[in-house]
Amino acid sequence: MKTNRIAKTALLLAGLALCGQAQAAKQRLEFWTQSLAPKFAPYFKDVVSRYNASNAHVEVVWVDYPWDVIRTKFTAAIASGKPPAMANMDVPWAYEYKQKGLIQSVDPLVDKSQYVGGALKDVTFDGKLYAFPFYNGANVIAYNTELFKKAGLDPKKAPGSLTEQLNYAKIIKAKTGVAGFAPTLGPTKLEGLMAQEGLEVLKDGRAVFNSPAHVALVNKLADAYKAGALLKDNLFAQDNFQVSMAAYNSGRLAMLVSVPAAMTRVRDDAPGIYKVTDVAGLQLSPTGIASGGWQFTFVVPRNVDAKLLPEIGKFGNYLTNAENQLAFSRFAGTLPTSKRAAQDTHFQTYPANAGAVEKAVVAAAKNLEQTRTIYLGGVKDAELLSTRLSAAVEQAVTGRKDTKQALDEAVAFWNKKLGKS
Repeated sequence: MKTNRIAKTALLLAGLALCGQAQAAKQRLEFWTQSLAPKFAPYFKDVVSRYNASNAHVEVVWVDYPWDVIRTKFTAAIASGKPPAMANMDVPWAYEYKQKGLIQSVDPLVDKSQYVGGALKDVTFDGKLYAFPFYNGANVIAYNTELFKKAGLDPKKAPGSLTEQLNYAKIIKAKTGVAGFAPTLGPTKLEGLMAQEGLEVLKDGRAVFNSPAHVALVNKLADAYKAGALLKDNLFAQDNFQVSMAAYNSGRLAMLVSVPAAMTRVRDDAPGIYKVTDVAGLQLSPTGIASGGWQFTFVVPRNVDAKLLPEIGKFGNYLTNAENQLAFSRFAGTLPTSKRAAQDTHFQTYPANAGAVEKAVVAAAKNLEQTRTIYLGGVKDAELLSTRLSAAVEQAVTGRKDTKQALDEAVAFWNKKLGKS
């Protein structure tokens, strides 16, 4: 009897030891997102739970940080040698981290066949892929059909190009007294606007935004501003979305260019305005790029444990696959970067009684392949330079300085900073 008890105890201890070894052998993958909790907590908890259930050898852990904290946390984690497996970054941040050597290429890890071409191009730097594409946006134009009618404009014909938007805005202001349009003319935005219009900001490392074509573009804006056609609230701020949204919802703005998710704000906060709102897609720019792209991705730190890379690749492809992207985009009102998700009926068709929310999603999705994130990359002191350009355009648009002079001075400032003077 005693011998049997000893044998059973030994077997039990051996079993516990093996169990402990199995637990210790689990690979831990921590991935970070930015400002997606608590709203998207149910989504990410479900994704993680399903993955862990079918991959017993791995423990995936989700951590969310506010957008204004995650960069500091990420850099500190890399410096301490304890980085997460992946982190959620937009394309400009991913490019900056690549330039600093803080993230690694994920070229061999990513199933490239999953994603649309524009999304892959966004995160291909120096010929290599540096992130798993996640979700994107593309602009549409929402407009108040009642104000269009009062201005004598066809409510079934939305303006497509920037020139048309400015012309419509002047007509609306003249006929109704309401501002027609609210472009984004603040720091970090103007470079994108110029690029969208097919105008180079830099050429061979030199600033070149004082050409006759650049002057003509700024003069168009100045003409609309003088006519009162532009909403002046925060016009030259880095972000005028909130004030533009509020103005549109209160009937003080006739046209709103933004991503489809903005339509939910109109629907929920201004049902009266929503009833008279229609939506259309925007024309592709002269560069063939759809405006409003701002892709979010998942990057992999440079010093993550190399033994984890195969599992990181497996989880990264799972996290951004068609099924998960479709679920996220439906919930968030964003656009997927997955080819198969983009072909879902949610993005391709809408019912006859659809409102602006549904119309916006379908209109934006039509340009998904051509959607790119436009930003000033690879330039030292980019934010300082961008602020100087915005100040010059503000001087010109508000009539405080001749347009050519203002742009010439800004170009000289840029080239001095760039070492090209």
